[in-house]
Amino acid sequence: MPGCELAEQIDETRYRAIVAVKFGPIAARFNLVIEIEDQSELEFVRARARARGEEGTRASVVSSESLLTLTETGPDLTDVTWSADVQISGRLGRYGLGLMRKKVESLSAELVENFAARLEPGAAREGA
Repeated sequence: MPGCELAEQIDETRYRAIVAVKFGPIAARFNLVIEIEDQSELEFVRARARARGEEGTRASVVSSESLLTLTETGPDLTDVTWSADVQISGRLGRYGLGLMRKKVESLSAELVENFAARLEPGAAREGA
């Protein structure tokens, strides 16, 4: 994940992450707890997660609901669908919304590229 400085497993379904993001002139660092709420493996893999965290210096709070689905579409082919509903309250929510929308698009594209690279046959498996 772009900007992820730390990621650690808390228990079977919860993780802690520190994510730093810069929105134009605004820099933010969020301390997040991510919980995998639902995960299934049938003819596809689906995972639903919730994240919530605070960015202390600006008294802002971020929360999100994400859904990731992997569906095999052929030999060595996987369709990846990812969606997220993100809410930001506090100072960043009030003053940085326009900057954040643009940044979210670029971060989403980078996340998808990084994820696809990890799935490619022969891709480096650092930390995996």
